[in-house]
Amino acid sequence: MNIVAIIPARMGSSRFPGKPLALIHGIPMIGHVAKRTQMSQIVSDTYVATCDSIIMDYCQKHGIKSVMTSDTHVRCSTRTAEALLTIEEQTKKHIDIVVMVQGDEPMLHPTMIEQAVAPMLDNPAINVVNLMAEMETVEEFEDPNEVKVVVDHFNCALYFSREPIPSRKKGATTVPMRKQVCIIPFRRDYLLKFNAMEESPLEIYESVDMMRILEHGEKVHMVPTSYKTWSVDTPEDLARVEKRMQGDPLMATYAGGM
Repeated sequence: MNIVAIIPARMGSSRFPGKPLALIHGIPMIGHVAKRTQMSQIVSDTYVATCDSIIMDYCQKHGIKSVMTSDTHVRCSTRTAEALLTIEEQTKKHIDIVVMVQGDEPMLHPTMIEQAVAPMLDNPAINVVNLMAEMETVEEFEDPNEVKVVVDHFNCALYFSREPIPSRKKGATTVPMRKQVCIIPFRRDYLLKFNAMEESPLEIYESVDMMRILEHGEKVHMVPTSYKTWSVDTPEDLARVEKRMQGDPLMATYAGGM
């Protein structure tokens, strides 16, 4: 099975312009994400998908495969889909599963990719998977930059929100505090189908792509991971991640060449 990881990245982030090349221990964030993704034993190949020549130049200099995409994409999923079709054309190989790895997850562990893909290998009815992780603090739970998720008894998503869900306002002192971790495998044809769906109202209100799937009556399978990660949405997040990555053993394996 041909499983390809695609990391969408652009310099024009509204909350943190230029963040793919923001340095963490002297290495641009996109370098951390790509090198750690390349370590996955389940992925056939890893590509960065970008519309920015400065990111493309960095990738080419450091042995990271990359493809140039249109600069009109608003969603990561459409950039990933364009890259998917370009890679198939370049390699003449059909891709079975594409793992969309957000470029702002520099703490990812390669095993997380394997955790996310495993249910799809076991069950052909599963078309899309998200990882989810337990949040450690109420502060993180209430941070609108973190996407929260609640699930059913079968670990399928019921709802995603930037608000803290489930509610702690009715007397409950302890509730499940789970966040979406943006390592998202799609079956190839389902990614194309997803992008052909109309954007949905709750997707727009919450600014969470996965709500489109739920509003169309379909399933997002969630997989818990115990790995501790923190996405980078702001300069404050960058400082927090740099502190947490101090002495990171994976980083030591690639830091010399970056």
